[in-house]
Amino acid sequence: MSSRLRILRIAINTPLRRLFDYLPPHGCNPEQLIAGQRLRVSFGRSREKTGLLAEITSHSEIEPHKLKHVIEVLDNKPLFSLDHLQFLKWASDYYHYPVGEVILGTLPKLLSNGSPAIKKHVRYWRLKHGEKSLSDNLPANAPLKKAIMDLVKKHPEGIAEETIRRNFKNWHKPLNSLAEQGWLDSFTHEIPDSKQTCTQTENIKLNPEQMKAVNTIISTGNTYKPFLLNGITGSGKTEVYLHAIKAYINQGLQALVLLPEIALTPQFIERLKSGLKANTGVLHSGLTDRERMETWLGARDGSINIIIGTRSAIWTPFKQLGIIVVDEEHDLSYKQHEGFRYSARDLALYRAHQNKIPVILGSATPSLESIQNVVNKRYQEIKLTKRTGNAFLPEINILDIRSCSMDGALSGPVLEVIRQHIERKQQVLLFLNRRGYAPVMMCHDCGWIAKCPRCNIQMTYHKHINKLCCHHCQHQEKLTDTCPECSNKKIIEIGHGTQRLTETLEKNFPEAKIIRIDRDSTRRKGTMQSMLDDAQKGNADILIGTQMLAKGHHFPMVTLVGIIDADRGLYSADFRASERMAQIVMQVSGRAGRADNPGTVIIQTHHPDHPLLKTLAGHDYVKLSKLLLEERKQTILPPFSYQVLLRAEANQPDKIRQFLDEAHNLLPRNHKQLQIFGPIMAPIEKRAGNYRMQLLLQMPDRKQLRNILDTWVPLLENQASSRKVRWSLDVDPQDML
Repeated sequence: MSSRLRILRIAINTPLRRLFDYLPPHGCNPEQLIAGQRLRVSFGRSREKTGLLAEITSHSEIEPHKLKHVIEVLDNKPLFSLDHLQFLKWASDYYHYPVGEVILGTLPKLLSNGSPAIKKHVRYWRLKHGEKSLSDNLPANAPLKKAIMDLVKKHPEGIAEETIRRNFKNWHKPLNSLAEQGWLDSFTHEIPDSKQTCTQTENIKLNPEQMKAVNTIISTGNTYKPFLLNGITGSGKTEVYLHAIKAYINQGLQALVLLPEIALTPQFIERLKSGLKANTGVLHSGLTDRERMETWLGARDGSINIIIGTRSAIWTPFKQLGIIVVDEEHDLSYKQHEGFRYSARDLALYRAHQNKIPVILGSATPSLESIQNVVNKRYQEIKLTKRTGNAFLPEINILDIRSCSMDGALSGPVLEVIRQHIERKQQVLLFLNRRGYAPVMMCHDCGWIAKCPRCNIQMTYHKHINKLCCHHCQHQEKLTDTCPECSNKKIIEIGHGTQRLTETLEKNFPEAKIIRIDRDSTRRKGTMQSMLDDAQKGNADILIGTQMLAKGHHFPMVTLVGIIDADRGLYSADFRASERMAQIVMQVSGRAGRADNPGTVIIQTHHPDHPLLKTLAGHDYVKLSKLLLEERKQTILPPFSYQVLLRAEANQPDKIRQFLDEAHNLLPRNHKQLQIFGPIMAPIEKRAGNYRMQLLLQMPDRKQLRNILDTWVPLLENQASSRKVRWSLDVDPQDML
């Protein structure tokens, strides 16, 4: 290519779904340009942006004299490997999302803004010109300066500024004064890497099932193999992860561990860190931009052995990735629901295939997609059927509350059982997946309901701030005691949230220590961890929480779990509702009886004969999953088909209707297997002031559906109506909201 014109195809963070052609910078040797380098380019009207070189070619659809030159090359070498660049391109192609937003948008912020891709440097100090007697000339009234000089003289090669800081208080001013007077000189060194092998800090004895699981995984060696680690709650899946990771780290390889939410699983992270002595990086939203980049670079360069993170950690480059673990693989948190709507679980599978490495999908309640992949022999299932130690599965009781006396959301029998467990100094966990005080506020006289003016759905009442809050657009307004429609003062609360449940318990058990864990009570940094520590130390009698309490926490003193409102997930228009209801019930139930004391679970319901609840009472998630899969098969729903959801929103419904009607007409008519549903209004018809509609495509053949999208999406972009609405494509959608 050296004798021909070089065209640089550059990814730029823009909604336009293509690469942009540029010429090399003036005076640059084209041979030094390699795909993966960041470049500074002029984009649009007098704007400069950071781009990434995706391809080098000799042809452009634009005449060469009309192409701009790159302003500057920001990297001497590619930011990451070509394999990682290919992974990003594949994700852009599969999810039909702008390639520039994928490549630049998944970088740490500092790197996407063009900052140097270098690790933090440590500042060192030494005597200038090697002079060792300068401190003798210091004034007698400068003892701190003399002490600093004496310390520096002991380290002729240089001493870290951090060491000086640890040895002296008020060190900064005298140290800088010594430099200004010409006695000391400073220089910097990059923090050295110290890659470690992986050794266990404690001798953990595995039971036969766990040992078999570990041996099965590591016997795969360095080949692609997806495993579904199907282990009941408390069966020790974490120990299997630890031993499998250890085997690969000791081969000089790296590990990626994905968790649904970092803030909800501090015990899991500490277990990994304490169980394995290795360089570990944690990626989460609480990091500074610098910390995130340092961790990213450490994984890329190989100095960090293990990366633990939420879904966005899937974009981390590695020097030599050896194994991927996806804990709680069924969890909806792995799906991004705004912007770039990707699934980290599915990307983990592709990445493992690309790198030819094993991937472990762990869960006590696997997704139906994963179970069907086991049936189709795409995954190998490994079962853990016994709890570790002396723990046994809790007894699950279904309580018919249709004829029970109720105090708020709690029935008389449940209140009595709670009292018994508290008297025995045992802990109680109550699950109610509604935060706030009351989900609906209504006028008792005319039936008026307080709705969000921007979303047209009910607002939740938060009593402690006396405000109505929309949990979709965050709109808030003060609650008045007068109905805006009939002017009567009979505003009543309908339904129960965690705040109202807490109030009921405080009335019935005034001496009990109650901890409520939900999004409202854990907003301040460190609050969540403090609450969990109190619970584990026994400094709580009753724990109340939303699904935040269902994800992997270990509460050894909890012997009673109460599921307060089990009916919400039994009847829903969402075909996934039964699956998710079953998963949450089994996960919450798994918090009981994890130590020596037996556990009990009580499910309050108005539908005690519902087959889902009766099956779960026998801890038979396998049977339930088979029933649900048979239903999906008969109705040709995922995992027996594949879906794509086209969403559109605008401030005027007519604009959305026009765009979606045109989108519908652009679809091919010769595919008999292609099913088209809509356009229809979204379940939440209005959100944050915009109306919302959608069009659903469904097909049993994934490859054919992708081929249709390859042709359809560019046509959508060229429609004039597409520029009058905000639209997005959701491949493999997990909700229809």
